[in-house]
Amino acid sequence: MTATIYEDTVRRLSSQSVTKHFDAYADVDWDAPDMAVDPDDPRFELPAVDPLGATDWYRTRPPATRANIGLHRIAAAMKVGEQFESLLKRGLLEFAAKLPSNAPEFRYAYHEVIEEAQHSLMFHEFVDRSGTGVRGMPWFIRFFARGVLLLARFFPTLFFIFVLGGEDPIDHIQRQALRNDTGMHPLVQRIMRIHVTEEARHLSFARAYLRRRVPNMNPASKTVLRIAAPLILGVMAMLMLAPPRSLVRTYRVPRRVRWRTYVTGASARREAKGAVAKPRRLCVELGLVGPTTRLVWKAFGIWDA
Repeated sequence: MTATIYEDTVRRLSSQSVTKHFDAYADVDWDAPDMAVDPDDPRFELPAVDPLGATDWYRTRPPATRANIGLHRIAAAMKVGEQFESLLKRGLLEFAAKLPSNAPEFRYAYHEVIEEAQHSLMFHEFVDRSGTGVRGMPWFIRFFARGVLLLARFFPTLFFIFVLGGEDPIDHIQRQALRNDTGMHPLVQRIMRIHVTEEARHLSFARAYLRRRVPNMNPASKTVLRIAAPLILGVMAMLMLAPPRSLVRTYRVPRRVRWRTYVTGASARREAKGAVAKPRRLCVELGLVGPTTRLVWKAFGIWDA
């Protein structure tokens, strides 16, 4: 990507953030009667496209239990999204702090911080109203994820691989849910539509930045990216697709169901590959996948020829 095209792309994305953006409270009618969160509402049930929702174990639970499980899963995903975007916002500020004063990325980075803050408010409000008490990411991932802030300042290309690892699986899941909407709860639908609309800009910037920077990197840095990319994408995909431990414990999901669904199940493997399809194609395009590192992609179950 040439410098001129890249700079024009960044300015266009910044302009879009000014002309079309959302407010977590002005654009979501939280107190409308049809937006109320009732744990037994059947509209929270997992759809058949969800690996767990497609199991016989789930389909044979009582209706209220199916709704409770679905709400717990949605709330857990939003909690993970809130925690991820907390890291992302801080990382973007670190990234912007190293930029020259006239860099077009500076304005864009601050626009994205503002938009991500609104997303965090939406996610937090939903989790709070759900009453599920979900905790989100496992503690050890939250602990090690703090290192991402250093990447944003000193290794921004790897930071934006992490950005794609967190945002693309969420975007994939939400777009799939909206496409297959057969009675989704209106509050969940509204949050998803706002998030998908603005994340399209954020993902476009991350991809444009990588297309601009990676071809000019030294061989050692490219080697780090080749190894780190499948590790980051694989872990983030599993984090978003597998049910949280709190859900497993609360509803006593049998080990055999988890094993057949998320380890040997074809639908879960297909979901994992689909969740990282776009960043995987980008990594191939940028020459970050070779015969050796392809084995790492396969080990995480996210390689698709």
